[in-house]
Amino acid sequence: MAQIAENPLILVDGSSYLYRAYHAFPPLTNSVGEPTGAMYGVMNMLKSLLQQYQPTHVAVVFDAKGKTFRDDLFAAYKSHRPPMPDDLRAQIEPLHEMVKAAGMPLLVVTGVEADDVIGTLALEAEKLGQPVLISTGDKDMAQLVTPNITLINTMNNVILGPDEVVEKYGIPPELIIDYLALMGDASDNIPGVPGVGEKTAQALLQGIGGLEKLYANLDDVATLSFRGAKNMGAKLEQNKDVAFLSYQLATIKTDVELDITCDQLTVTSPDIDQLRTLFSRYEFKRWLSDLEDGKWLNGKKAPSAAKKKGAEEIVVVAETEVERNQLSQDGYETILDEQTFDRWLEILRTSEVFAFDTETDSLDTLTANLVGVSFAVEPGKAAYLPLAHDYLDAPAQLDRAEVLKKLKPLLEDENAHKVGQNLKFDQGVLKRYDIELRGVAFDTMLESYVLDSVSGRHDMDSLADRHLGHKTVSFEEIAGKGKNQLTFNQIALEQAAPYAAEDADVTLQLHLALWPKLEESEGLKKVFQEIEMPLLPVLSHIERTGVLIDQSILATHSKELTVRLAELEIKAHELAEEPFNLASPKQLQAILYEKQNLPILKKTPGGAPSTNEEVLAELALDYPLPKVILEYRGLAKLKTTYTDKLPLMINPVTGRVHTSYHQAVTATGRLSSTDPNLQNIPVRNDEGRRIRQAFIAPKDYCIVAADYSQIELRIMAHLSQDAGLLKAFAEGLDIHRATAAEVFGLSLEKVTGEQRRSAKAINFGLIYGMSAFGLSRQLGIPRGESQRYMDRYFERYPGVLEYMERTRKQAAEQGYVTTLDGRRLYLPDIHSSNGMRRKGAERAAINAPMQGTAADIIKRAMISVDSWLQQQEKPLVRMIMQVHDELVFEVHESVIETASERIRQIMEQSMSLAVPLKVDVGVGKNWDQAH
Repeated sequence: MAQIAENPLILVDGSSYLYRAYHAFPPLTNSVGEPTGAMYGVMNMLKSLLQQYQPTHVAVVFDAKGKTFRDDLFAAYKSHRPPMPDDLRAQIEPLHEMVKAAGMPLLVVTGVEADDVIGTLALEAEKLGQPVLISTGDKDMAQLVTPNITLINTMNNVILGPDEVVEKYGIPPELIIDYLALMGDASDNIPGVPGVGEKTAQALLQGIGGLEKLYANLDDVATLSFRGAKNMGAKLEQNKDVAFLSYQLATIKTDVELDITCDQLTVTSPDIDQLRTLFSRYEFKRWLSDLEDGKWLNGKKAPSAAKKKGAEEIVVVAETEVERNQLSQDGYETILDEQTFDRWLEILRTSEVFAFDTETDSLDTLTANLVGVSFAVEPGKAAYLPLAHDYLDAPAQLDRAEVLKKLKPLLEDENAHKVGQNLKFDQGVLKRYDIELRGVAFDTMLESYVLDSVSGRHDMDSLADRHLGHKTVSFEEIAGKGKNQLTFNQIALEQAAPYAAEDADVTLQLHLALWPKLEESEGLKKVFQEIEMPLLPVLSHIERTGVLIDQSILATHSKELTVRLAELEIKAHELAEEPFNLASPKQLQAILYEKQNLPILKKTPGGAPSTNEEVLAELALDYPLPKVILEYRGLAKLKTTYTDKLPLMINPVTGRVHTSYHQAVTATGRLSSTDPNLQNIPVRNDEGRRIRQAFIAPKDYCIVAADYSQIELRIMAHLSQDAGLLKAFAEGLDIHRATAAEVFGLSLEKVTGEQRRSAKAINFGLIYGMSAFGLSRQLGIPRGESQRYMDRYFERYPGVLEYMERTRKQAAEQGYVTTLDGRRLYLPDIHSSNGMRRKGAERAAINAPMQGTAADIIKRAMISVDSWLQQQEKPLVRMIMQVHDELVFEVHESVIETASERIRQIMEQSMSLAVPLKVDVGVGKNWDQAH
């Protein structure tokens, strides 16, 4: 992939930016009706460019008014284009002023196009040894590409060097003009040769050569293998003048007389006063705020830099500016009498879809009391129904029980389609009132998450700001902060009602904004409708069921950890030859790096020597104190997070611990959990396993743990279609032993335990994009030896290497990779100028399809298992946990064998791969025994 040289001269095709921003961006205006959308879009892209590359030399080049030399050559040149819209023309002059005020040199040269100015500057800079980066979406510019002149399309962050031009167009940069001359360019009204399209042009140029060579060898055209080759020579002869005219029109002029040289195109400090004046007039309020805070050009790069194709990047980034678009509350109602309630009930019954939200006095669904509900049926038309506000007298507040009795059929109706934000919470709350929320068609949190998991937070306030340009009323604004914060039932109705109605209104409007984007991709739509939405009630069931904890086991364990921690602290003080606080990074830095002079392997962002886990793990290979600190930290975390805390989390009503599962947190689609975090309980050491022993089965039940075996390696085999891996899994071989046999050239029987462990490290290391250096550190062997292991691995499994290379390329081109179900996993750093971040994104690109597909597989399994459980007349099986690739159940002793086998079947059939899915099922009285 082409690399962008350090500190290039950046030449921006401002006219390309201008039209893209205009057509992609909503028709924004300021309060006096002046158009602003194109200005904002262009400035936002320029701002991002400066932040990302921090160049010293830049030129933003726009087309000048009037005709160019090409119009003299060909009167019809660009004649088909409609005149510039008035609302776009009005933005050009102030945009130019903004560009100059931002400190960027701006060039507009009469008689030529922006392309010609850029081409002239690019070649001049190249002659001086200065690398050049041209920011454009215009394919004509590909003719300028050389090893030192690179193109970047900031709409999708695709970079074109010479190799990428060949890959994209099938010809090298030096033949791009010939390519355009043959097939023409509809956007510029360049005629080209009739009947010659993209494929034919490629075949002619690849088979014979450029225009001059082609016309010197017309008889050879008939020998080429493309369709219509026999008659193409005659067509070319008939249109020779047109072809060479098209060649002239497509050629970028590189000798434009300019009154400025490339070394004078320096970026200067912004004119803050002028920017303030311009931003004030056009009401770019966020930028005004950034100016006042001194961070207009110092903010972090927007997280959506490698988002979707085309104009979506501008739209998503720019949506943050539309904060001034406050939603009207004129259509909000408060329901305080039966007549209004009955009218709204009828409105809801006849609505195709309505937004629904609950207001409660707590965030714990097991104990939260329902204070009110809100609805929205169209943008701006919403209502709040208060049910349990403390200060309302009975005549001014409908009876909660009676209202819920009337609402229950509607809320439980599968055909009454609801949309909400994090509806799992509302589902849990309603369960307390014997209402099973059904007809849940859309969840805006999940719509946003499926659309782009890494675009930002997926809470309602963030989504409203990002997609609607609306700043919602925060809970703290109406409830206060800290210990004096009111619960919702204590908030005055004058504040509570519009707040609650806004929640429903914003949710509905978010759905209307997000759903059309999901519908554009069958894969994303499938993930949303077949996986994420059906999973929502399943997770609600699991959360409400909870897990049983043996407090006595944890109490004993906690005491033993206390003793062990004290011993480790004494040992650490002895090794340091002085007492210090083991939990203090600053004191530890002083001991390790100042007193003991250990090597500094990594620094914190503040420049201090790092004492993080990765650094300590490497130091622990050679020094005793870091090893002690690592053990101390690990045990201290287990104690505070689990052995001390779990007993305090037992619900007094159910006697169980109830975790919360989150669908919209991880980048890859994996579930996460909090309070407690079940995903982080160690499984490979004794202390972690002892914590699992405290997760017990109730009387007459056993714990059944069903765990996918080597699922990511199986997905790798499917994705890579490597014959060796497919064969090993199909034959049910021990994959690590089989890999060792291949890598070390042995029979399966002769593979030693050490060799198997090395092969296992290679298998899993490759999944996570591990380098030879990383493997050498993990195995404790020389880097050269680990490289030989990996080379032999790829010789035996060439399909894996092909998959990795193919995936890197796909990630670079698209900005994302996909799972087998079509889930997209965006990689914002895939084109980062920071090498470490870019390499990290490439490793994530290789791993993400496997992790994401594994997540989709277990989610599908959970949905199918839950469907089976709901059909049982007498519930003897309960799904109680999901951890990584494992599902955990409480199963009555009378059905252990049949239930275990049914669970295995469902899980193994949740997705069809080229290799069989395998599930290991264990049974025990506690989770550790079953694992």
